[in-house]
Amino acid sequence: MSWIDVSQGDSPLVLGLPHTGTHIPEDCRARLNETGRAIADTDWHIHTLYNGLVPDLTTVRTNVHRYVIDVNRDPSGNSLYPGQNTTGLCPLTDFDGRAIHLDGQEPDAAEIEHRRATYHATYHLALATELERIKSIHGFAVLYDCHSIRSRIPFLFDGVLPDFNIGTNSGATCAPDIESKISEMCEKSNNYSTILNGRFKGGWTTRHYGQPAYGIHAIQMELAQSTYMHEAPPWTYDTDRASRLRTHLKTILETLSNWRPS
Repeated sequence: MSWIDVSQGDSPLVLGLPHTGTHIPEDCRARLNETGRAIADTDWHIHTLYNGLVPDLTTVRTNVHRYVIDVNRDPSGNSLYPGQNTTGLCPLTDFDGRAIHLDGQEPDAAEIEHRRATYHATYHLALATELERIKSIHGFAVLYDCHSIRSRIPFLFDGVLPDFNIGTNSGATCAPDIESKISEMCEKSNNYSTILNGRFKGGWTTRHYGQPAYGIHAIQMELAQSTYMHEAPPWTYDTDRASRLRTHLKTILETLSNWRPS
């Protein structure tokens, strides 16, 4: 099967979808325990949630699950959040801190390098190619990295996560007016909470590609899954909740599609 799905548009906006995939190659699945095979830490339904909101955008999605390799982590293995609980390039635990591999079956350095070259590098080659293609058309590109996570995960953060979690690595990854426009729109969204550069400041994708001086602007949106689905197995998509949320997401994507450098 293809590990990567690319849908090409010609607007300035590119959507990254790094964590919606659920495929686990059999050699990797054989290493996982029951917790790992449950793949609870999926960005469930995110590709469905964003589908069709605005025309002519580009999407890049990997079908491989983050338990194989997390394509939103630094390929060197360095932590994006030093001193905080997180999961790594090839995760050893789930978001609740529970081991996901059978005893003695954790991937070693050679296996991690194989996965990096096979899956991580392939995804980022596709994403980088599309960003450069869009930049060649417009002189700039805007990357919107799509994520979601359960709203309550004590291992990763205290309390309840805000609904909209905007990450720009403290303003470094995009033009200031992109950050301010999206933040203001989220703050004005009825019945939704928002935070800018809180627990999630932007993963490796946002930090790596977000180079405003070069003409590529990146912003991450981490959604609390309670805004559009049920946060327990079988992880059901809630059409009513999703419909309300899609109204706001459509406005966000329209704004980014229409944005131009000043």
